[in-house]
Amino acid sequence: MLLSRRGLIGATAAAALPAVRARAQAPVLKLGVLNDMSGTYRDVSGPTSVACVRQAVEDSGAAARGLHIEVLSGDHQNKPDVGAGIARQWIDRDGVDVILDVPTSSVALAVATVAKEKNKVYINSGAGTPDLTGRQCNANTLHWSYDTYMLAASTGAATVKGGGDTWFFITADYVFGQQLQRDATTFVTRSGGRVLGAAAYPFPDTSDFSSFLLQAQASRAKVIGFANAGGDTVNCIKQAHEFGITQNGTRLAALLATLQVVHATGLETAQGLLLTESFYWDLNDRTRAFTKRVVSKSPTNYPNLEQAGAYAGALHYLKIAADMGAASAKADGAATVARMKATPFDDDAFGKGSIREDGRVMLPAFLFEVKKPSESRGEWDLYKLVATTPAEGAAPPLAEEHCPLVHT
Repeated sequence: MLLSRRGLIGATAAAALPAVRARAQAPVLKLGVLNDMSGTYRDVSGPTSVACVRQAVEDSGAAARGLHIEVLSGDHQNKPDVGAGIARQWIDRDGVDVILDVPTSSVALAVATVAKEKNKVYINSGAGTPDLTGRQCNANTLHWSYDTYMLAASTGAATVKGGGDTWFFITADYVFGQQLQRDATTFVTRSGGRVLGAAAYPFPDTSDFSSFLLQAQASRAKVIGFANAGGDTVNCIKQAHEFGITQNGTRLAALLATLQVVHATGLETAQGLLLTESFYWDLNDRTRAFTKRVVSKSPTNYPNLEQAGAYAGALHYLKIAADMGAASAKADGAATVARMKATPFDDDAFGKGSIREDGRVMLPAFLFEVKKPSESRGEWDLYKLVATTPAEGAAPPLAEEHCPLVHT
């Protein structure tokens, strides 16, 4: 498969972490952070995910335990063929042992196939597709941070209970957007609401959402749900504000919005927006401490749930690899993942948690409302907590996942 020059540059730009010099015979553990370094998802993944993985290496104490570690980064350009090509090149040529992050569901699924074929560890924190732990699950893949089921269970159900019982969706027309709309529709209708319509737009080639917003306004839905992410969500919120869509009481619900989306939009425009994350930097003392360490490496961008997931996944992997021994961890990705599933984790980003046999990391979901400007105490003080969905409620029952690893 031919990669673009841009993709090759991204794939080969390796950043080796400073570490205690390992003995000559000690194997090197290589972690590859594969995401969008230059497009619509750059701020929600990109360099800050790399910074979070670097922080995990420091926090793991792996170097002091004799592990030699390198971190690489690559730009998949939101294209499945580019992402799969980089993954193969990393594994075959560069000896990468773990691939992390990987936003964009179509890319995520393509990389999962490569990881299974090559028997390497794959820790996804950037994609929303539940198929990673569902019908396309495999023994080499873990899914951290969120999926469309979690987002829909939190944002969809809670908004209907609060009176937002009619919806119109504006949807990115690819796997992630389609699944997000599907799952949100399930929770809206299950909670007694109705979906009045939807408009799908070409991704990633759309920046003018005016016609879609006008369709949503004409439907008279109480809630407009944005089944997209990153820069697309920012544009949708800004353009909805310009049209005065919320002045008549219409609520905006971003089915995947992160801290960066709200920060880029501004509180004056985004106030009142509903969204779900499994991590927020100001949630408790541990999340604040973690964020303080990461911001020293990423001073213009606070971490979100995806980036925190890259940290937590890397940290758990490195602790397991240290226990197994680097050579054993490198030799069998599926065995390493099995050990990760069998071992509870505890980190400053998410606290204590566990991993199901389908590879899904069990985390609670937090529904937030964006603050008014008068409520904010600083640049990144953007959310107030509205509701919490426990981990068991934020994950589909195992029997509904249809994961071939699960025998029910």
